[in-house]
Amino acid sequence: MAQLDPKNINKIVLAYSGGLDTSIIARWLQETYDAEVITFTADIGQGEEVEPARAKAEAMGIKHIHIEDLREEFARDYVFPMFRANAIYEGEYLLGTSIARPLIAKRLVEIAKEHNADAISHGATGKGNDQVRFELGAVALSPDVVTIAPWREWDLSSRESLMKYAEEHNIPIDYASNKKKSPYSMDANLLHISYEGGILEDPYAEAEEDMWRWSVSPENAPDEPQYLELEYKKGDIVAIDGEALKPYEVMIKLNELGGKHGIGRLDIVENRYVGMKSRGCYETPAGTIMLKAHRGIESLTLDREAAHLKDELMPRYAKIIYNGYWFSPERMMLQALIDKSQEYVNGTVRVKLYKGSVSVVGRKSDDSLFDEKIATFEDDAGAYDQKDAEGFIRLNGLRLAIEASRGRDLSK
Repeated sequence: MAQLDPKNINKIVLAYSGGLDTSIIARWLQETYDAEVITFTADIGQGEEVEPARAKAEAMGIKHIHIEDLREEFARDYVFPMFRANAIYEGEYLLGTSIARPLIAKRLVEIAKEHNADAISHGATGKGNDQVRFELGAVALSPDVVTIAPWREWDLSSRESLMKYAEEHNIPIDYASNKKKSPYSMDANLLHISYEGGILEDPYAEAEEDMWRWSVSPENAPDEPQYLELEYKKGDIVAIDGEALKPYEVMIKLNELGGKHGIGRLDIVENRYVGMKSRGCYETPAGTIMLKAHRGIESLTLDREAAHLKDELMPRYAKIIYNGYWFSPERMMLQALIDKSQEYVNGTVRVKLYKGSVSVVGRKSDDSLFDEKIATFEDDAGAYDQKDAEGFIRLNGLRLAIEASRGRDLSK
């Protein structure tokens, strides 16, 4: 990783949203480094128009403006592979922010190479995980990359100081011009929307109902359940109710239907990689449905020991992604194992959406390992000899019997 020398910085590629932080960063980079700023805005399904970012960048004199629709690449190459692993961080978090950063870092580096830029820059703060994710991703793909992280350099330490800076520099930002109160710190993509700050900084305070944007409250969800049939091929959803869909279309559809039924809300305190605890709220309707349904089809098609091994490795895999190591040998090794496990994860899962919950109510597959002849409580016509269980139990109990015979009390 190269060291920052302001004298050698002439072009900077900025991950630009058009919002408060990155608009100020664009101006600050121009003034501080006397450098040309090139903006990159990614549409990864945040649910907002990204084109307004172009006008804002042009208003600041920026000539090279990249706005890209990355929704399909994000869903296909990042979200879907992660969900093959059933990844959850600390038992609850579906990694919505974590999984979006590698793709943005990748494009930042690629655009920097296209323009022969001297540095990349981002709007992540010095307190959060995103700075780590962006920069680890960038250095993994371009070891000589120089990264400028303004939040670690400037003296603008609060939302109020940022808005004052925006006013003083005539930066066209809605909240500044309309004198509105600073909003929650939010981040959205195809997988989720997150909320931090404000009242959420008190971990005992309940989130305000009008904060949630993607879902109705479970109490106000429809009184009638909705059923969906999700078709899987090699661990990925390829159709909903018989309609073939691309990965990003799957997520759009499930977000819409899950949000309608109040599915996917989460309020947690998590352990950040940088060392602190942080309280955040998340809406992940599609991801919540996808996780439940994927475990449903795996329960039918995946060998017991393969499934258990996946579950043992999953926390490590999730931690790797959370901490920013998507582009790492350990993640690639685990991904190869996970993808191999999905060879026979094919079939259809029927799920029920109802007032904040998603339930698997049916599953079928031509690759099913479920054998009704063996599992039945009725006459199995000799498919399973129950007498075999006696020897099985005796052998598995042998070590326990030896312990007890030596006078060791295993009841304490």
